[in-house]
Amino acid sequence: MRCAAAEKLEIIRLVEQSSLSVRRTLAQLGIPRSTFYAWYKRYLARGAGALEDCQPAPRRVWNKLPDTVAGAVLELALKEPALSPRELDLSGISCVSS
Repeated sequence: MRCAAAEKLEIIRLVEQSSLSVRRTLAQLGIPRSTFYAWYKRYLARGAGALEDCQPAPRRVWNKLPDTVAGAVLELALKEPALSPRELDLSGISCVSS
């Protein structure tokens, strides 16, 4: 369930003003505590504007070949089609990442 920033702020204020414990209030609202505390941490650190949904940062793929290395492998594979992937790997292409 996605909540708009206004709903998140309303939930935060409701939990702050509730006479019940945070746990019971969130249970009645059906909001996981981890989700609430993530919202609350952002709210305390940067204000209500931080409750807006934002795009996740692009993640770097740990095993992606640099374009120069991928180009060299492709060039060798096209030049030597009889080589297996293992033989291409052992052919001595420099895998120095840039």
